[in-house]
Amino acid sequence: MDLARSHLVWDWNGTLLNDIDLVVASTNAAFATVAGPVVSADEHRRRFRRPIAEYYAEVLGRLVDADEYGRLDRIFHDAYRVGLTNCELAADAAAAMRAWAGSQSLLSMWFHDELVPTVETYGLTGVFARVDGLRSAVGGGPKAGHLAEHLTELGLDGGSVVLIGDSIDDAEAAESVGARCVLYTGGFTDPDRVRRSGRPFADTLTEAVEIAAGLD
Repeated sequence: MDLARSHLVWDWNGTLLNDIDLVVASTNAAFATVAGPVVSADEHRRRFRRPIAEYYAEVLGRLVDADEYGRLDRIFHDAYRVGLTNCELAADAAAAMRAWAGSQSLLSMWFHDELVPTVETYGLTGVFARVDGLRSAVGGGPKAGHLAEHLTELGLDGGSVVLIGDSIDDAEAAESVGARCVLYTGGFTDPDRVRRSGRPFADTLTEAVEIAAGLD
C-alpha cells in the first residue's frame, strides 16, 4: 500500500450496508403520500442524486420546496426504520474491511444517533477509528462538508485518505478535500453512470479495497 493513502473512509448506506431494496420501498412510501409514481430499483439507481430534493422534484415533475421535502424525508425515514432490521451487510463487506491494512472510519448521511447503535449491532464498532452520521433533523444535501468535518475530527489531511462509496456525490466529496475515491457499482447508482464518471470503480467491495490500496 502506498503510505500516502493510509486511511480509508467507508460510506454506509448502499456500500457496506445492502439496503437498496429498503431505500426504494421507503422512497415509494414517501411518493405515495403525494400521489407520485412508483419507482423501480433500476430507475432509482439511474436518477438518484443529491440534493435529494432535486431527485424528488424530477420524479414528481414539479418543484419540491423545503417544507415539503422535510415532510417527505420524515415519511421516508419512518418507513426505513421499520425495515432496517431485515437488512444485511454487503456480501463481501467483512472481507473487504479485513483486507485494508491501514486505519478505517465510517461516514454516513444517515442520522448519527441511529447510525451508531446500528453499527454496533453488526459488530463493527471496533473496526472504525470514528463513526459519523448526520447531526441535523433533515438531510439530503451533499456530503462534501461532512467529509471535511469528519477528517478534521480524525486529524487527517485529504491527501492521506481514500473513500469507498456508491454515489457520484461520494466522489465529489472526496475530491473536494483532496482525497481519492473508488466507486462501488453495487449500491444506489446505476453501474453505467459509475463507469462513465471517469473515477476508479469496482464491482465488489474487496476489489474496491484492492484498487484503493494501489492509488497514489
